[in-house]
Amino acid sequence: MSDLSRPAIRLKPKANVRAIRHGSPWVFDNELVLDRRTKALAPGSIVRLEDAERIALGTVAVNPGSRITARMLDRNPEAVIDAAWCAARLRKALSLRQRVYDAPFYRLVHAESDGLPGVVIDRFGDTAVLQPNAAWAEAHLDALTEALCEVTGVSCVLKNAGGRGRALEGLDDQDAVLRGTAPDAPLPVEMNGAVYMADLTGGQKTGLFYDQRENHAFVARLAQGARVLDVFSHVGGFGLAALAGGASRVTCLDSSAPALALAAEGAARMGASDRFETTEANAFDGMTTMGAAQALYDLVICDPPAFAPSKPALDKGLRAYERVARLAAPLVAEDGYLVLCSCSHAADPVSFTGACLRGIGRAGRRAQLIHTGAAGPDHPLLPQLAESGYLKALVFRL
Repeated sequence: MSDLSRPAIRLKPKANVRAIRHGSPWVFDNELVLDRRTKALAPGSIVRLEDAERIALGTVAVNPGSRITARMLDRNPEAVIDAAWCAARLRKALSLRQRVYDAPFYRLVHAESDGLPGVVIDRFGDTAVLQPNAAWAEAHLDALTEALCEVTGVSCVLKNAGGRGRALEGLDDQDAVLRGTAPDAPLPVEMNGAVYMADLTGGQKTGLFYDQRENHAFVARLAQGARVLDVFSHVGGFGLAALAGGASRVTCLDSSAPALALAAEGAARMGASDRFETTEANAFDGMTTMGAAQALYDLVICDPPAFAPSKPALDKGLRAYERVARLAAPLVAEDGYLVLCSCSHAADPVSFTGACLRGIGRAGRRAQLIHTGAAGPDHPLLPQLAESGYLKALVFRL
C-alpha cells in the first residue's frame, strides 16, 4: 500500500511531536484529531500518522476504542505490514536471544521493546506461546504465525489470550492452537541448574515467567546451606533456584495447588524432593501463621503478582507491598536475606523501595540493600517507554 493511498490520522497542534520523533511508541486519544472518519477506522487498521502540518511521521496501527489509539509500527510511512515485515522484526529479536542464551527457552518478543507493539512471544523449545495483546496483532495473527514458524523453525504455536491488555483493546479471551499440536503435558525447562515445569495450556500467562532468571541466579548464590521460604512461589521460581544453589531446605508458599504440584515435580526431577516442601495458603495468611509460630528462615523471597497494575491502583498497591515486607521481615533470621519483588508497571523503583523499607521498619528490623535487579536481557527495556522496564527486585540483608 503506498503512502498516498493509505488512510492518515493527524496529531493535534499541541501534541508532543518531539517525543514521537524521538521514539515514543504510543499516541493517546487526547493527542489525535478524532474526527468521524478516524473513529470509523476498524480496530487494527494500518494508517499513516501525520503531525498537525500533515508531515508524515510513520506507519501506525490504530484502535479508536483504546486509550492508546495509535501504536508506532515503522518510521517509514510507506512500510508494508505483512509476514515479511514481521519476519524481519522477529529475526532481529532472535539474534539477541541466540547470542545471550545457549538453549531456545526465553522471551522471544517483548512487545514494543522488540518493535512489535503489544506482542509477547515466549519460546519453549519447539513450541512458542504468542500473546497478541493489541488489535493490530490480532488482525495480523496469520502473518505473525507464518513469520514466527519461518524464522524460528518452531512447529507449534499457541495463542494465549489471557493478557490484561486484550480487554483494554476490546479483544476476546479465547486461547487457540495456531499451528501444530499443543503439548499434552507440562514441559521441563532448565534454568540456572533448576528444572521448571511449564504448563503452556493451563498455567498462568504463557506458562512460565522468564523475567526473573537473572534474579534467580543471584539469589541462588545466597542459598548455600540456607533454610529458604519462597512466598507467592507459583511453580517454584526462586525456590527451585535456591535448591540448585544448595539450600538445606526450601518451602514454597502459594495459594495455587496446581502451581505447587508443578514446583514439586520440578524438585523431583532435580533429585531434591527430600529438601523440598510446599504450603498451600493465601500468602498473607500463611506468613501471618508462620510469624505467630516464630518460624525463621535464612532467606525469604516474596514475588507477588502486580498489586499496582495501573496508576489508579498505585496507592493501594504500595500499601500491599508494605504489608508483604512487614509480614516477611520477622521470618528472616538475624543476618539473613529478604528478597522483595514487584512486577507492577505503575510502581516506580523509588516508590516500591520506599514501601518495602516502611514495611521492614514497621517490623522492627534494620536493613542493608545489597542488590537491585531487573528483568533479563530477553525482556529489553525501551528507554522511551518506562512500562517496558516493569520488574524490580530488591535484596536486603536484615
